[in-house]
Amino acid sequence: MRIKFLLLFLFTSFLGFSQSVNDFKAVIVPIKFDFAKGVNPYRLSTQTKANLIKAGFEAYYENDQLPAELINRCDLLYADVKRDNAFLVTKLFIEFKDCYGKVMYTSEIGRSKEKDFETAYRECLDLAFVSVNNLHYKYNGKTGVVSSAITPAVTVAAVSSVPATTSVASTTSAVSTTAVNLSDPNLLYAQPTETGYQLIDKTPKVVMKLMKTSRPDSFIAIKDGVQGTLNAKDNQWFFEYYKDDKLVSEKVSVKF
Repeated sequence: MRIKFLLLFLFTSFLGFSQSVNDFKAVIVPIKFDFAKGVNPYRLSTQTKANLIKAGFEAYYENDQLPAELINRCDLLYADVKRDNAFLVTKLFIEFKDCYGKVMYTSEIGRSKEKDFETAYRECLDLAFVSVNNLHYKYNGKTGVVSSAITPAVTVAAVSSVPATTSVASTTSAVSTTAVNLSDPNLLYAQPTETGYQLIDKTPKVVMKLMKTSRPDSFIAIKDGVQGTLNAKDNQWFFEYYKDDKLVSEKVSVKF
């Protein structure tokens, strides 16, 4: 009997934290793909966006300027078109991820035996979107679902790892007083981790990892295998590291 109650409790808890595509306001469409060269190859980005709109989604290219109501990256889904390698058959499917990179939905695979890549890709993509259309997407108005469901637990872990000499208030003050240009195409978004933050771009791709120090205005930073520090100076953030025995300082636009 206890096992039954335990299973029922776990199942109920899972339902409480599970998400669907209906929890997200809009979808970001990539303009580059792993399996094809160039920007918008074979007009796949154009076709993907058109199919998403047809399926009821609000869709934007990854390099579009987003409206103010979509500034929270965790309100968005991130679409990608994947190719499944197969002999004599082209296979594509669509994958939706949240702002943390978690896969929220994977479509059925669209198949084509056409030898011309453009024809095959377009046919596969349309077939894959049949299952996306069957989702009958409709935004349910749950603003900030991902961030409210996941971030608090991570934030607690991050706060607990802050040295005793650093208060939460001072850390918040340091990151909130720096200037942020929301229209900057290189703007990075900070996501809390157990040891500090990870900075992601609009893709979303992890660009830099930060580890907290005893100072709220300074982090140990790692970018592309290069270790340095991220420091707040003159109301801005700078990634500083040594290259060929010379100090390099790069301005970084970050929204915490």
